[in-house]
Amino acid sequence: MAIARPPAPGTMFTDPPGASVGRPAGPRIEPARRREQRARNVSRRSIRAVAAAIVAVSSTLFAPCVTASAGTPQCTPTTPNGPLWVTANCVDPTYGKPVIDSQADITYPVVAHKVTGHFNGTDKRFTIELPPKDMWQGRFFQLVYPLLDETIDDRNLEFYVASGGYGVQTNGGSGYRVDAAAAKFAKTVAARYYGTNQRIYGYLFGGSGGSYETIGADENTIGVWDGAVPYIPGVPTSIPNNFFIRALGSIVLRNKASQIADAVAPGGSGDPAAGLNAMQRAVLSELTRSGVPLRALEDYQYVFGLNGNTTPAGPDELLGFASAVRAADATYADDFWSKPGYLGAEKSALGDFLRAGKVDRTVRITAVNRDPQGNPTSLVLDGIPANPYGTGLDFTLFAADGANRGSLSGSLDTATKIFTLAGGNSGGALAAIAAGAELRIDNRWYLALPAYQRYQVPTRPGFYSFDQYRGLAGIPRYPRRPAQVDIGIAAGVTGGGTYSGSIHAKTIVVGNLLDSDAFAWDGDWYSQQVKQALGNAYHDNFRLWYNDNADHIAPGRTDRLIDYTGILHQALRDVAAWAEKGIPPAESTRYRQQDSQITVPATAAERRGIQPVVDLTADGKNRVEVHTGTAVTFKARIQVPPGQGKIVDIAWNYTGTGAFKTIQLTGSPRESIDVTKTFTFDKPGTYFPALLATAQRGGDANARYTRVQNLGRMRVVVH
Repeated sequence: MAIARPPAPGTMFTDPPGASVGRPAGPRIEPARRREQRARNVSRRSIRAVAAAIVAVSSTLFAPCVTASAGTPQCTPTTPNGPLWVTANCVDPTYGKPVIDSQADITYPVVAHKVTGHFNGTDKRFTIELPPKDMWQGRFFQLVYPLLDETIDDRNLEFYVASGGYGVQTNGGSGYRVDAAAAKFAKTVAARYYGTNQRIYGYLFGGSGGSYETIGADENTIGVWDGAVPYIPGVPTSIPNNFFIRALGSIVLRNKASQIADAVAPGGSGDPAAGLNAMQRAVLSELTRSGVPLRALEDYQYVFGLNGNTTPAGPDELLGFASAVRAADATYADDFWSKPGYLGAEKSALGDFLRAGKVDRTVRITAVNRDPQGNPTSLVLDGIPANPYGTGLDFTLFAADGANRGSLSGSLDTATKIFTLAGGNSGGALAAIAAGAELRIDNRWYLALPAYQRYQVPTRPGFYSFDQYRGLAGIPRYPRRPAQVDIGIAAGVTGGGTYSGSIHAKTIVVGNLLDSDAFAWDGDWYSQQVKQALGNAYHDNFRLWYNDNADHIAPGRTDRLIDYTGILHQALRDVAAWAEKGIPPAESTRYRQQDSQITVPATAAERRGIQPVVDLTADGKNRVEVHTGTAVTFKARIQVPPGQGKIVDIAWNYTGTGAFKTIQLTGSPRESIDVTKTFTFDKPGTYFPALLATAQRGGDANARYTRVQNLGRMRVVVH
């Protein structure tokens, strides 16, 4: 069994010898079958050997419960009703009693001592996994995300150990408090286990919803973690507005989506508004000025939630936060369709368009199908309303006497006119179902919600994506809803954090330029908050790195996207070197923000950050047209930002689909290389050849981690 060993003295972070190359590592779970197969491949002799290594450092037993000693202060907010301020020495009044439930020595996926436990009086649990002492370098890593449980993913643990750290994880849910309590308790556990009184460094990271928790922790704790890496970050206005504006784009632009995609793809016209009418152009502008990356529309099926070109993937595909808005702002739909200032009542092309797709019809139940116990299972209806935009629908039951019996959940088959009941319907509603009763079918909420961001203009200045909804004097042009739902959701996920920018740890934010879930401008916005809060200390504590050709998901969902896990790994190692040794990380990516779109310079030296830049052309252009059987000569220049690594791998995909084929590099790894390849297309069609380049900080082609990718793409039209 190959064991990850620590770096040699004086060396920061090298991958273990013999580590497999190209094996993805990051926040995802390895299939159980593969894990089992790998476990079976470990020899009994190797297990005995590594088990002996654990025994040598497992002589300390821990008390089952650690509580605050007399006189230890409780953690308290710094402002009335503000978030809890957590220091290294205070005790959280909710999470002050950690209890160890079990300890075990494990050998897979790495050698470690595993400690599990909970916080007494709560449902919160934690896991601490400690490698042997000779593999530990005085640090730990901690991943946070609202939907995580306390189980540390195998691949993450492997990375932690290869990076000289132990792992900590909780089933936190939201906020930072339980994670801070677990981090502090884990330091006590680790100090006893390793027999040390030296400072233990900690590094927190989380993406998407986890970025909220990471930022909340960074701003509201001190002395708990030394570094933070929020990645694919959101801002207080992201949820639900990012998803609702995409829903508006889907409703209005889905029939034009393929031509928009063609315009923004490599070698396209660059004019996505060509061929759109005035209403469609306005919605496209609203979409991109809200922050949806223009180039992300090449993958319009994902952005618009479509199956195929124009069919919605699901009635609530982009409105997962609809229920939160409906609970917090119950009168919104009624106001939207009836009151001046709202789009549903507005005399405009877009208002007319939405009203044309409005569904609000009551149909009669002609028969009720029941199971053997007499419970209703489905309803036969005397008619089905047209739903031209394929939106979600609400179903409200009216008894035969006309009384409103509440909503029903289920699915509607338009071909058979049958409504099949789902689980979870109330007993009162089910009891009122009978032939002669009526079902109101409407999409009033589902057409109103995609415009909700117009009525959520924040009072806090600086959210420039909302400037499009303000007049010349900065006054909102539309009514403001009494409930600021987005700010409330963000406060819940951060644990009450305010996104003040007042960070207390070395911080590297990692954002992706094609992210249509957490928009790229979010990183720029938060960078400005930190700059205002820290002043001259900004550069000594904060970096913002952008990845091109990456969206919200790692590994990439399509061949057009890279796996950004390597840059995340490098950020974690660099923030540790920054905190522990004062080694500054790479400079922030240079970029331009205009109308909530983030663009970066064309060359690596200008762009900075750590990602390589790939410029792929044929005949000096990013689009060529040839006949079948004609050889096309591709030329690519690959550059790494100065001092940030060397190119260790390149792979071609001449058709733009399917697998990439790695080619052998000549000479030693270097910061810049030029590549020339020829390929002949034997079938007509439009192709998007791609070159995938990988850089690594130390130029180690065999490194398992910190493999930083980027793509170069162009268009070949074959006649």
